Amino acid sequence: MRFPSASAAVAVVMCLVPSVSRGQTSATDDQMRRDIEALKEGQKAIQKDLEEIKRLLQGLQGRAAADALPKEPLSIAQEPTKGDRNARVALIEFSDYQCPFCGKYAKEIMPQLQDEYVKTGKVKYVFQDMPLDFHKNAFKAAEAAHCAGDQGKFWEMHDLLFQNQTALDPEQLPAHAKSLGLSESAFSQCLESGKFAAQIRQDIAQAGTVGITGTPTFFIGLVQPGDGRVKVMKKLVGAKPYAEFKSAFDSLLTTP
Repeated sequence: MRFPSASAAVAVVMCLVPSVSRGQTSATDDQMRRDIEALKEGQKAIQKDLEEIKRLLQGLQGRAAADALPKEPLSIAQEPTKGDRNARVALIEFSDYQCPFCGKYAKEIMPQLQDEYVKTGKVKYVFQDMPLDFHKNAFKAAEAAHCAGDQGKFWEMHDLLFQNQTALDPEQLPAHAKSLGLSESAFSQCLESGKFAAQIRQDIAQAGTVGITGTPTFFIGLVQPGDGRVKVMKKLVGAKPYAEFKSAFDSLLTTP
């Protein structure tokens, strides 16, 4: 048997080396590509988690701001009120005549609150305007209520507007005044002059200052002796059930 020479054997080995190296390099490249893709996917997952954490934190901050109470007592001297002027507890409503949830509250919840707490002298009711920008008829409707108030019928117009939320076009407001027996000429002059526009804008500005972002929003608090301002103790947002108002009222009414 004849064996190959040493030089021939070396040549064979040398011929095999490049092919092995190419195979190893190809396998290494494939692994690197897989590793890079895995890293990219991991980064995407981390980014997604970070975005979710950010969203949750923003939500918590938003809820904290929404739940925050005014630090300073609120003045209600210029606002329409009903009930016993000496009542210890006050309910302040920020509302919009075109807001459907405000209408639901006015028709379904407010009457019972009035019977149980306002008419009995336990709670003073305060109304403040917050017509929202996207409710095109809300601002003029708020003016209409105050113009009716000029003739001693603010609350009558307030109730009528909420009962007729689909009839709040400025052209329809004089008909509401007529139905209440108001002087139509005086009402129209008041409405056209924008007599109460500045007062309504002050309410809107105050709503922003105390962190109100939607309607209806309610502040419930204790009336301070002397200056009559209201120290807010509770905040409710939306057309909450009667039971939530009752709980807040009863808690404050038993406060020494």
